[in-house]
Amino acid sequence: MLSDFARRVLPLLGHLEVTGDDPSGPMPGSIVAANHSSLIDPGVVLAALARRGVRNPVVLAAAGLWRIPGLGSRLRAEGHIPVHRGDRRAAEALDLAAEALADGRVVVIYPEGRLPRRRDSGDRDPEAFRTGLARLALATGAPVVPLGQTGARRITSGSRGKQLAGLVTSPLRRPDLHVHFGAPVRLTGTPAEATAQAYAAVTRVRRAAAWSDEPVLSGDLTERAPAPR
Repeated sequence: MLSDFARRVLPLLGHLEVTGDDPSGPMPGSIVAANHSSLIDPGVVLAALARRGVRNPVVLAAAGLWRIPGLGSRLRAEGHIPVHRGDRRAAEALDLAAEALADGRVVVIYPEGRLPRRRDSGDRDPEAFRTGLARLALATGAPVVPLGQTGARRITSGSRGKQLAGLVTSPLRRPDLHVHFGAPVRLTGTPAEATAQAYAAVTRVRRAAAWSDEPVLSGDLTERAPAPR
């Protein structure tokens, strides 16, 4: 239901373009690792996955969303996974994600673990990744599909008032939104090394989504990747 809702509502808020290194969508049992820039970008990601033929993806999201009346019941019914940050239950999210992958579902994870704290509406490279993505991929052997998205901050960013105003005016402004899927990668090495590999891959496709003409080398990105949190 949430994917269908995103697919129907997002065109009212902006113009979404979906591209990729591979013409096919993420295969069953894949992990989609996306950069996180705005409150609205989960809708952007779900709409892009729907266009790629992915049905019933599982999203790891902040546990607070499950306390919102109406939304929480839908999240539970559709099998999405709450992440209790800073809580002993946090590890349970990875166990549930591993079960979903074993069942052939596509799991969406935001390796940054939080939204950027800046207030401007521009797009930038991701912040430091947490190690959860790497630990999940190394434990399950699942391929990681890097996803880069831009434009969501033109709908919601900044203060609460600015975010509300951006959401209300976006049907008139119709900002451009772009999602780019990278080719699947297999993470290797230690959790820290695998986290650096994932950061490089997601940063590269985020720049592709931004139509950057600057050549990006994997080694360069790995060296500049922030230390995992």
